[in-house]
Amino acid sequence: MKGIYSKILFFSAALALVFGMSAAPKKSYPIYDKNAWVDSVLETMTLDEKIGQLFMVDAFSSKEKYNLAQLENLVNNYKIGGIIFFKGSPYKQVEMTNRLQTISKFPLIIGMDAEWGLAMRLDSTIQYGYQMSMGALKDDSLIYFMGRDLARQCKRLGMHINFAPDVDINNNPLNPVIHMRSFGENKFAVSRKATMYMQGMQDEHILAVAKHFPGHG
Repeated sequence: MKGIYSKILFFSAALALVFGMSAAPKKSYPIYDKNAWVDSVLETMTLDEKIGQLFMVDAFSSKEKYNLAQLENLVNNYKIGGIIFFKGSPYKQVEMTNRLQTISKFPLIIGMDAEWGLAMRLDSTIQYGYQMSMGALKDDSLIYFMGRDLARQCKRLGMHINFAPDVDINNNPLNPVIHMRSFGENKFAVSRKATMYMQGMQDEHILAVAKHFPGHG
């Protein structure tokens, strides 16, 4: 009799486990949901729209309304994929971003060169040290926290990508383009510090870009 009760308890527990598992809510994996959304949108695009998505055009929030009108034309008629902002003000840039995102058929990627902060392009914003001054820091974690702080500011402006940091090696005295924008002349130190910068931004969900293209160092 004791053996029968033991079997009943065993099968009862097994059935409870099976039905409990079948009744459990399906776990959601956000990254797969996003990939599915991207694929579904891509399938609806025409060839011209796909080509338009490859282009990222410059924008200046310091210019008059004609610049916004030009951008609206590109967004409406050519379905461009993104905007890279240059000189201007943070308030005007937010207005332009909101306007262009509203009229765009597909979400726009918004970017900027903000190597030493938004102040590289925008007035009345925070400026951090040039990368050469960061290269002198003994504590690389400070660069990480700077990256996080900068990323939070980028998000407030509706940005998705910061074209930074500069990972060129400052090994050519005849090239004045980089100079203070480089972490230094030691490739290992430059790589380490640039990684901290990028990690800080990406931990706040802002895309980083290791630049420049070949030719600067």
